[in-house]
Amino acid sequence: MLKALIFDVDGTLADTERDGHRVAFNRAFAEEGLPIVWDVPLYGQLLAITGGKERLLHFFTRVRPDLRPAGDSDAVVRRLHARKTEIYSDLLNAEGVPLRPGVRRLLLEARARGLRLGIATTTTEKNLEPLWGALGDGARGWFDMVGAGDCVAAKKPAPDVYEHVLRGLGLPAQACLAFEDSENGLRAAVAAGLCTVVTVTDYTRDQDLAAGLLVVDHLGEPELPSTRLSGAPFAGRLLDVDALNALSRLCERR
Repeated sequence: MLKALIFDVDGTLADTERDGHRVAFNRAFAEEGLPIVWDVPLYGQLLAITGGKERLLHFFTRVRPDLRPAGDSDAVVRRLHARKTEIYSDLLNAEGVPLRPGVRRLLLEARARGLRLGIATTTTEKNLEPLWGALGDGARGWFDMVGAGDCVAAKKPAPDVYEHVLRGLGLPAQACLAFEDSENGLRAAVAAGLCTVVTVTDYTRDQDLAAGLLVVDHLGEPELPSTRLSGAPFAGRLLDVDALNALSRLCERR
């Protein structure tokens, strides 16, 4: 029986990559006096590297080593990432978090129906603060377990953060569903034994998502139906708890 839902954050709960994290990285580069601009297509390529610090290090060592600032690479990456995190938080606090369709609706229904909630993300916990405000008063308390940032050594697509959250919830993977938006996140969840619903973004729509239990464009609202892209049969207008229970039963029979 389905007992918990575990969510990725960036791209899954909120559409924050292109106009949130990317913008914050670029502003941090500008403050540092670096001639670097991550445009939309380049950032889409860099998203193949999970984790902000890891993304910076990859860029400076593999993509544009000629632009690497002088000094210790790890120290530079830590400094840039810390400043980027501050800028990102300020940006979202000022402009609001763009929650994806159906997110708040499903979270509220899940709580009302007795399902537990968890988060499994590589973003830092400070970056979650604007999300709590967007969801509503006391939203941090909605989640029984939050795995964020560097709580585990290996980032997605390694399963570590999902295994960490499952341990914190005290539940087997078979009692939970995961929600992701990307191939790396999907690989992490599946490796942890979780059946996974994928809600694609413009960045991830063309990735290999065949391992997803169901792939849709978003979770859906009454006035904005979900569209099934692949995976399990789904004829409803939106993903609610009843639909997720049916998906969970399909997963058991896989």
